[in-house]
Amino acid sequence: MNPRTLNYKMPAEWQPHERTFISWPVRESMCHMEDYDRVCKGYAGFIQAIAEFEPVTVLINLDEPCDVHKLVKPGHYPVEMRVMPHNDSWVRDNGPTFVSDPEGRLAGINWRFNAWGGKYRPWYLDDALAPQLLEALAVRRFDAPLIMEGGSFHTDGEGSLLTTEQCLLNANRNPELSRTQIEDQLKAFLNVDKVIWLKHGLAGDETDGHVDNIACFAAPGKVLIQCCDDPSDDNFFVTKENIAQLEKTTDAHGRKLKIIRVPQPPARYDHGGRLTLSYLNFYFVNGGLILPVFGGGAADTDEQAAAILAEQFPDRMIRRVDGMAIISEGGNVHCTTQQMPKMTKQAEANN
Repeated sequence: MNPRTLNYKMPAEWQPHERTFISWPVRESMCHMEDYDRVCKGYAGFIQAIAEFEPVTVLINLDEPCDVHKLVKPGHYPVEMRVMPHNDSWVRDNGPTFVSDPEGRLAGINWRFNAWGGKYRPWYLDDALAPQLLEALAVRRFDAPLIMEGGSFHTDGEGSLLTTEQCLLNANRNPELSRTQIEDQLKAFLNVDKVIWLKHGLAGDETDGHVDNIACFAAPGKVLIQCCDDPSDDNFFVTKENIAQLEKTTDAHGRKLKIIRVPQPPARYDHGGRLTLSYLNFYFVNGGLILPVFGGGAADTDEQAAAILAEQFPDRMIRRVDGMAIISEGGNVHCTTQQMPKMTKQAEANN
């Protein structure tokens, strides 16, 4: 049995949340351990911003050296701590993907996890995180036979999924599976009907092209994509090719996609490499949208991105956070979060 046969599917991220999960950073797993205190303050800023809109559960290791309570000020909604062992803090990728059925009952997908193609060791705690969390929540579990990260796909809640060939067809994930076989598993476990394949992710992205840095659904039939107009920039041809792909495809309901372009921030480098700066790594919350901005030379594009998103989501508050706070570790606010869909009261009682 899989989610599709039981009529579970992944809701769109903009649909109501029960809460948000965030894993606290682990110094030993960081690319730049000297930035640990700064990164912790960045996480605290994300948590506080999200708690203005919905409850937050922070997953911490038992011996966590950083006192989360000292950094996170009380918000409108509660912030709770839950001990849940993990090697690395990107719960979007190593946590469960939640799905729900028409009655509002909740389940979770336990993907296999190998630290983005074996790039970081160890990852055994991360691979065990999803089943442990689902058990602690008493939420039904579906074990998927795929190595998969949550940041590698977006769904519209109506049967369409966005992803990239660079990531899902990478030999360091599921080399024994064909494109068609991977599609079949995505359809079975996320209950989608159409997989829309983009070619590549952004330059410098060590996740091998996660789609949550380059494109996402704004609504069924509508896609936001970060774009680059400078032919000398490595992202110029990447985004040009991805836009061309979107222009010639349709979604699961046969609709031609409306494409909304969001300008990329100016290139920035740190620790000898290009940082993966993306406004599309924002996160939907109940009644709002948490938007990373980058300041400095990106002040103009910060304003443009905020204006575009405000126009697309007039009923949501655009809450800006410091996009530079944790970017040296390779991700941003969407990468740090995992949404738990809202359950109906009856389903909550029966779940």
